[in-house]
Amino acid sequence: MSAAVIAIIGRMTRWGPDARGRLMKSALELYAKRGYDQTTVAEIAERAGLTERTFFRHFADKKEVLFAGSNDLRDLLVRGVAGAPSSAAPIEAVAAGLLAASAVFNEERRDYSMRRQSVIAANAELRERELIKLAALASAIADTLRRRGVSDPAASLTAEAGIAVFRVAFDRWVAAHNELGWSELVRGSLAELKALVAS
Repeated sequence: MSAAVIAIIGRMTRWGPDARGRLMKSALELYAKRGYDQTTVAEIAERAGLTERTFFRHFADKKEVLFAGSNDLRDLLVRGVAGAPSSAAPIEAVAAGLLAASAVFNEERRDYSMRRQSVIAANAELRERELIKLAALASAIADTLRRRGVSDPAASLTAEAGIAVFRVAFDRWVAAHNELGWSELVRGSLAELKALVAS
């Protein structure tokens, strides 16, 4: 077997470390460079040094590469809301959930999140998928508030307000000129919301 063939087999092995992470990184690089629609699963797998079969073991399709952490984020927010003190007002419980997300919205992930957001912003199909994700987050938060004893419509309204705060904080966090951390942006956006409601 030639050295070139061995090199190709070694590069295409499905058992390389962090296959999922390599696929996500490769996909984002290709989406940013060539565009989401112009990028194929085969190209993503090749760039990651993996096979298409390996890709499909980790992701249902090329869109899901960008939304792979949605369930983890939902669980993080829900745990934060559920874990808030029983005396906390609904919006304060939601604030606890949003602040818990600082575990993933940290400086280490900011560059990736900025590039991911620019890819999503450039594609209508991905923007629609992002809205579906946000609606699912709002629904999960509302369900958690109901389990805390908050009745409707207060649970739904508070959850939707929380997602509005999430969106504003996230947009500020991924802005190129931003120097503030996630928690500070969440607290600032909540304060602005409370001031608007009180006025």
